[in-house]
Amino acid sequence: MNNKKEAAVPDPNKGMTIIVKTITRLTVGLILLYGIYILSHGHVSPGGGFAGGVIVALSFIHIMLAFGKDVALKKLSMRAASFFESLGALLFLLIAVIGFTGGSFFLNFFADKGEPFKLFSAGIIPLCNIAISLKVGAGLFSIFVILVMLKFTVDGKKGN
Repeated sequence: MNNKKEAAVPDPNKGMTIIVKTITRLTVGLILLYGIYILSHGHVSPGGGFAGGVIVALSFIHIMLAFGKDVALKKLSMRAASFFESLGALLFLLIAVIGFTGGSFFLNFFADKGEPFKLFSAGIIPLCNIAISLKVGAGLFSIFVILVMLKFTVDGKKGN
């Protein structure tokens, strides 16, 4: 067997039990989809960028808890997480600065806004929610990865 196939198959000894891994395989897509739903409907119902970003990050953290950090980092590497976090911050800043063209910071620059019962009438709020969710989701995932990789030393002995 070549090295590529061996590296692609996760080690069955790492991570949690087979029951947890099976439930994770079944639920992680639904959790990700629910996070995207919360993100995309945040301007008409409770939720939005922060809540949606946290739920999306939790779907990747769920993979990490069940299968180990190596499998989760194959799904979303630290380089990709850093890119998405930076993209979210730049997108949010760009949306705010575009409002300057109308004379005010964060000016709603879309013409059709505020029509009741119309899904696409929220102006820049959905765009801000997308930017915030990228920033929050990638940032929370990065913080969790750093905490997993952090090892303490006590009296010269390595911690678990």
